[in-house]
Amino acid sequence: MEQPNHNSSSAARVYWRVEGSLADLTTVRPVAFFTWNAQTFLERWVRRGLVLVMAILRPFLYAAHRVFATRVVHTVLRGISRDRLDLLGEEYFKYKLQPYLKVDGMELLKSHVAGGDEVVLVSQGLEHVMRPLAQHLGVKWIIANRLEFRDGIATGRLLDPVVRPRGLFAGINGSGPDGRRAEERLVRDLGLLNAEALQTAVVPASRQIPVPDRPIVYFDGVRHAGQLSVRRALAGKHIMLIGVTGFIGKVWLVNTLMELPEIGRIYLLIRRQKSNPALRRFEKLVEESPVFDPLYASYGAELPRFLRDRVEVIEGDVCQPGLGLTPDAGLSLKQNLDLIINSSGLTDFNPDLRDALATNVDAAVNVTEFVRQSDHAGLLHLSTCYVAGARDGRVGETMRPDYTPAGVAGFDAECEWRALHDFVKQAEQLAESAEVTEELRQQSLCKEHAAKDLGGAALENQIRKNRFRWLREYLTESGMKRAAELGWPNTYTLTKSLAESLIAKCGVGLPIAVVRPSIVETSVQEPFVGWNEGINTSASLSYLLGTSFRQLPTNEKKRLDIIPVDSVCRGMTLIGAAIVARRHEPLYQLATSVTNPCDMRRSIELTSLAHRKHYRAQEGLEYWLRLRLDAIPVSKERYNRMSAPAQKAIVKSIQRVMSPLPLKKTPLVRAERNLEKVEKLIKLFEPFILHNEHDFAADNVERLSYVLPENEKAAFGYYTRSIDWRDYWINIHIPALRKWTYPLIEGRPLEARPSRTLQPAAVPENGEVVKTGTNGATWRYS
Repeated sequence: MEQPNHNSSSAARVYWRVEGSLADLTTVRPVAFFTWNAQTFLERWVRRGLVLVMAILRPFLYAAHRVFATRVVHTVLRGISRDRLDLLGEEYFKYKLQPYLKVDGMELLKSHVAGGDEVVLVSQGLEHVMRPLAQHLGVKWIIANRLEFRDGIATGRLLDPVVRPRGLFAGINGSGPDGRRAEERLVRDLGLLNAEALQTAVVPASRQIPVPDRPIVYFDGVRHAGQLSVRRALAGKHIMLIGVTGFIGKVWLVNTLMELPEIGRIYLLIRRQKSNPALRRFEKLVEESPVFDPLYASYGAELPRFLRDRVEVIEGDVCQPGLGLTPDAGLSLKQNLDLIINSSGLTDFNPDLRDALATNVDAAVNVTEFVRQSDHAGLLHLSTCYVAGARDGRVGETMRPDYTPAGVAGFDAECEWRALHDFVKQAEQLAESAEVTEELRQQSLCKEHAAKDLGGAALENQIRKNRFRWLREYLTESGMKRAAELGWPNTYTLTKSLAESLIAKCGVGLPIAVVRPSIVETSVQEPFVGWNEGINTSASLSYLLGTSFRQLPTNEKKRLDIIPVDSVCRGMTLIGAAIVARRHEPLYQLATSVTNPCDMRRSIELTSLAHRKHYRAQEGLEYWLRLRLDAIPVSKERYNRMSAPAQKAIVKSIQRVMSPLPLKKTPLVRAERNLEKVEKLIKLFEPFILHNEHDFAADNVERLSYVLPENEKAAFGYYTRSIDWRDYWINIHIPALRKWTYPLIEGRPLEARPSRTLQPAAVPENGEVVKTGTNGATWRYS
């Protein structure tokens, strides 16, 4: 831990007693930190009873022995997490203490800080309150009471030294604005042995986050000598990015253009959408997406020229053989490309099996074949850590072709891939059969159907719509069923795993690396702090925990593996450089469950605390109630007994009782529908929050980060061990979801942004038109 400079000749040490000079903290007791946290109903009332007993006994305890009394009073905080105490301390300072700070005392203290004095705030309050006070005043060091924590949970014991309350007459002779205390007097007031003990009591005012230093070990004995320079490896290189319209693809493109201006050229393979050509899709992306804000800020009116020099849009379709390219474009790319990054994919958990096979499997095979036909291109293929499926324990970075979590004997991924395609063809034929057609006809003529009494062409059109819906639902359910049989939680992970196996088989001898991110979430720093997009994996659950839903069925000790999107993009750039330098591994995992674990208990609590912080800043009875109710992890049995399933059963019972009555049942119907949505959402995410205790190793990318030159580690290093989950969850992640994602869940538009336009530029006076690699259009910034 960093210690203050006690021997500095340029800074004078000033100990400043907070009580009296700045504020009256005699009311800061453990009762101020009590909330409805993750405990049972009985435990909450037992704790409230203990707080009441302590409030009654407090004067007598202090009269008998002030240090002992201070220790006893704080025992009621046993079982409260450090995260909660930190947030409640910030709340107490902001809403209870800051408005009543004494102006004279603050001005005098700030004059000492401005004069270069090394000020140390001394208080009987908890460090969780003193830290925000010190930061507000610009003070770097404090002496305060500190709780002992084990695994982030308070034991109820105070660490030495215990800062006892002031004496009986302190309010009379120590209430002036000058809170300075001589070292000798402070040693005596605190009951310490000597000045050395006082110095060891000084701690930083900022939160200290320990970052473990893990050794880099090569158990297989294979080690690449020398440094890996990303700038040198990728300078002048030609890279094709597939999937730029996705969450990860956009961030990688912007970050690369910002950090690697020396890169040769980036080709963007974009599919045409009906009448919307690839180039226009990219222009619209640049015009509308906030991801490109840093580029606009850096280049302004020169951005179109900058993009024209480094980016080329190629119209194609990765789901088609040859990537859907024209012969000339395909030949040129095969000759010039150094690296292909395939970040495309369908991330819906249980989509139509046709879409999942085409986007996640067929595309991977097509890209691998394109690499084989290329002169020297390598491939970085983006997969997911959750191809591990239904299994527990540590998941290493070893490629296992023909893998199934269920351990199916004789499983062959290529045969499975072809069998699934055959199944799709059979399903399409079945949808056209006379039996299914008659079933769909009867469905169309059903009295309860909106299309009743139809005939002729209108009836046939309705049957056609029902056939499309029937086939989609049939293939969706079939994909889910097959995934479960083989041990995967959903169709998405099944198809992603098949793609990995086929790449391993078809890509033998090729420079290919499969990259598995875990759950990709909000950015920490790049392209800016707090960027997120769409309704992704954790957004729905975190939104749910901010409503009246409070019981989430989960395994408290299971690690929820979250990784910021900019960490993923850094890892991709680092691995891409290794592929170009031909010093890569076949498989990389980008995850945090081993290097910086955060279990489900803490994840749920941090989500609740983030919602609490938001609601605390609002006004109204609804927000007042919401901030006092916390989401808690519960067993599946308790969830079924007391949460959405039980509530839905009650609503149905009420509906049955009221069915004979001529009453409006809309509120009950709406409540039942909402509870069904909750049930489906929980069931969808159970494999990730309740089952399958995965620990994803991420050693290979850390080895690459370790051999970076010192001047490149800040820009390209992969350091997920330094993420402060409390700060990330409360101050970055949930606020980002609240800004970029929750409006979409609620059906509201995102906040309005200034319009931007990239338009074809006017022809220069000399008549020459600068052409891009697509249709000759250039861009103008406005």
